[in-house]
Amino acid sequence: MILQSPIITMPSFGGSTTAYSDTAKYITNQTERWWGRLQNSHALGLDAKGVFDELFDVWDQCSSPDWDGYGAQPVTDDAFMTAFSFLKALPLGTPAPDVGAEPDGHITLEWYRSPRRLLSVSVSPDGDLHYAALQGRSTRYGTEPYWGEAPQVIFDLIRQVGSS
Repeated sequence: MILQSPIITMPSFGGSTTAYSDTAKYITNQTERWWGRLQNSHALGLDAKGVFDELFDVWDQCSSPDWDGYGAQPVTDDAFMTAFSFLKALPLGTPAPDVGAEPDGHITLEWYRSPRRLLSVSVSPDGDLHYAALQGRSTRYGTEPYWGEAPQVIFDLIRQVGSS
């Protein structure tokens, strides 16, 4: 049996607000605080699932040249920050991906359900999200720029891979 978790979206706050009154600032602060608690929940958030620890470990182990012994490019700070921001932009309830590094210095995020149901997103240092999905006999692939929000096409593919 596969349990489906709800997916809850909330606009990102980005650490700044246009609130001017004390009441507006208080409401914004409280909303961000509670949103953070939801992100840390085991049922809904990626924080509690260890995804960000896994991302940091991959960056730490693969940020020097030749990290694989075969001439691999280092994973850059830009690739790390783009992957971190992309993961933070995913809605609550999004399944956790596996995190890896590629020899070209990109970070890979992979959602795997079975050999015929998977999605791989390659995060480049330039801020591009290269994706390839296999869903039964159907394949989808492409590139989307990352502008601070998860591209809808990639989010839809994550949901499709996770659905029964």
